[in-house]
Amino acid sequence: MSPSELKEYLRQLVIDEIAISVMIWGPPGIGKSSIVQQIADESDRQFIDVRLSQLAPTDLRGLPVPKAGITHWFPPEFLPQEGRGILFLDEINMAPPAMQGVAQQLILDRRVGNYKLPAGWMIWSAGNRKEDRASVFDMPSPLANRFIHLQVEATIEDFRRYAFEQGISEKLIGFLSFRQDLLHKLNADEMAWPSPRSWEMAERLHHSGLDVEPSVGAGAAAEYYAYLSITENIPDIDGIVSGNKNPAFPSETSLRYATVMSLVSRSDSSDKALHAIRWLVSKALPEWTQLYATDAFPRLRAQGYLEDVHKEILQDDKLRGFLTEFMQLVAA
Repeated sequence: MSPSELKEYLRQLVIDEIAISVMIWGPPGIGKSSIVQQIADESDRQFIDVRLSQLAPTDLRGLPVPKAGITHWFPPEFLPQEGRGILFLDEINMAPPAMQGVAQQLILDRRVGNYKLPAGWMIWSAGNRKEDRASVFDMPSPLANRFIHLQVEATIEDFRRYAFEQGISEKLIGFLSFRQDLLHKLNADEMAWPSPRSWEMAERLHHSGLDVEPSVGAGAAAEYYAYLSITENIPDIDGIVSGNKNPAFPSETSLRYATVMSLVSRSDSSDKALHAIRWLVSKALPEWTQLYATDAFPRLRAQGYLEDVHKEILQDDKLRGFLTEFMQLVAA
């Protein structure tokens, strides 16, 4: 599933109070833990992130203390004592078998030693796969059978949505839309390689005038810089969204992606969005207008402009035809 689909699935578990243990599988750098944190924040729940690979079995089971000839286990302070929340066991399969065995009792019985997890808490876990070059241990079958297992992969659609929300450069968004294979590409020959997480780091480096190669690797960085040099030739975006310029749509594919993503970024009002749509409908093939709408409409909805844009589109025969085709595409 995509990150957005994972988020909706987890959100429904919270809404319906389904306290089934969850295991999220996916490559590094795609935001698994960030999604769990967002779900906790949105549902007003506490969030505790426990890295089992950094603990010894007694760290989770508790410290043995004798009392009247009987050993009592004093639980660690990081385990919750009250309230509601998500106990997140990140990188669980990086923990050695002995540690996973202790975690198994917590996951199955919601208790370990003398500790009992409060009723309002859910146990979710995440981990990388062996094919991700992660130093992981096999998960024992009895432990695996305690979970529901969710597989997540990076998608360019989800990254674009996130990137626009975070104010990431439209040029980077355009580049990854053009070279989708570089959104997440694990390279066994380099320590640095492209992922959604490392591209976000690259954005910060580039903004400060620093080389992005240390975050995404030499090959991806070279292609990004080549793309940036080409995008200096994109049309006058501000002129288009203001309705003052009517240039031709670029013929080169990379420039087309750069142009559309720049239009999305600058469409921060109903008037600008309408100028962008009119220009695209008159100058570009339908798939480019549809790409614009896919990213621009959710942003316009969040800003409160989409209803006005729809009303204006419905009053224009040519634009109304585009909207009908787009709605049919979305519904398909």
